[in-house]
Amino acid sequence: MTAKIAYDEVEVGTELPAQTFPVTRATLVQYAGASGDFNPIHWNEKFAVEVGLPDVIAHGMFTMAEAIRVVTDWAGDPAAVVEYGVRFTKPVVVPNDGTGALIEVSAKVAAKLDDQQVRVDITAMSAGQKVLGMSRAVVRLA
Repeated sequence: MTAKIAYDEVEVGTELPAQTFPVTRATLVQYAGASGDFNPIHWNEKFAVEVGLPDVIAHGMFTMAEAIRVVTDWAGDPAAVVEYGVRFTKPVVVPNDGTGALIEVSAKVAAKLDDQQVRVDITAMSAGQKVLGMSRAVVRLA
């Protein structure tokens, strides 16, 4: 599949619309149920602290999935993403305070490639810290 964005209309440096994604403890429980990842660092504060974490943390794959939403929303077709990778740099700490955490995501077109493809560099932040490094996607445009 290809994106609904035309390759010829995109320039290097094009900024994608930024988005902010809230994460609560309830979100983590729902994700654990969907993914089957019931590691207690994602729901048990006592356990998370005992293993050296500041509090319960979001699943890495959940954080990664939220970040790519900026790209798929922009492209108009999730299947247009042909490659996606990240490095996990900091955890998203999710306090049990009724508010939780925010994942703030921005992205921009970093390169135009062959075959109607572009590389998009993604920045994901939470609590003022970069939570994903080397976050990049290759997207096939129309």
